[in-house]
Amino acid sequence: MSWLEAITSSIKYMEEHLTDDITAEQVAQEVNISPLYFQKGFSILCDISVSEYIRNRRLSLAGRDLRTGDCKVIDAALKYGYDSPDSFTKAFTRFHGITPVQAKLGEGELKEFLPLKLHVSMKGGFDMECKIVKKAAFTVIGSAKIIKGEDGFKECPKFWDDHFACGDGKFICGMYGICIDSGSMIESDSLKTAESRPKSGACLDQTYKIPEGPGFFKYMIADDYVPGREYPEKFTTEVIPENTWAVFPCKGPMPEALQSVNQKIFREWLPQNPDYEVAGKYNIEMYTDPSKYPKGTADENYYTEIWIPVKAK
Repeated sequence: MSWLEAITSSIKYMEEHLTDDITAEQVAQEVNISPLYFQKGFSILCDISVSEYIRNRRLSLAGRDLRTGDCKVIDAALKYGYDSPDSFTKAFTRFHGITPVQAKLGEGELKEFLPLKLHVSMKGGFDMECKIVKKAAFTVIGSAKIIKGEDGFKECPKFWDDHFACGDGKFICGMYGICIDSGSMIESDSLKTAESRPKSGACLDQTYKIPEGPGFFKYMIADDYVPGREYPEKFTTEVIPENTWAVFPCKGPMPEALQSVNQKIFREWLPQNPDYEVAGKYNIEMYTDPSKYPKGTADENYYTEIWIPVKAK
């Protein structure tokens, strides 16, 4: 299944299960895409998050049910996944601008949110620098945080600010920003700490399962792990497995340069590439030392890379 076929199939699956208790992880599994890449790609291609799309479609259909049928408010709330009439009324009012009771009485206008139909215009070859690199497994160490998928664009930059504000930048300069899908983790009691770190370069064989449940991913601000170096106990380690990576260079001020390349990857490279597809649960951004540039990360020549795990089709 191609990238565009997968996204199109995901929309069809969501439409068929709007009254079921579905999550982005379930949809991603249905179309055989990593939840991390599914949510990121869906947001870039469709300009809306997966959870927001499901929520908007449900509220749109709920408005239609209340206005055109004999549906009670409490029945509409339960049908479209709300635990109580109060929570349904709040969400319904935010979306439509009128209450469910007003909708049922025929008062005011209802907002309609139609099913998405994906149309991507292909205009020949794509102008993107990319190299395919096979890299052995390597271990990183740094600060880690569990982040809700749809909040990543807001929470990841804030996490960087907090990392440096509390002084952790003295130990971990942040060569990598790493997103790790929940599906790549196995169960453990806690995050790995200094007591369980690899000795003499040995790799840890213990990871952890995200405690908050579906819809979350682990984000790390990390450097390469150096055996024998002393690190504060608060930092965690992660073994990045051997992978074939599509490496995309980015040149320009942050975050605009990275955002631009990310959009091209999901809107152009993945849909049009005849040879490779996403094949892993990691997304890595590699940063160079800002002090080497006159304007730091705002410099027009500041260099970064985006690494995406791939496999041949």
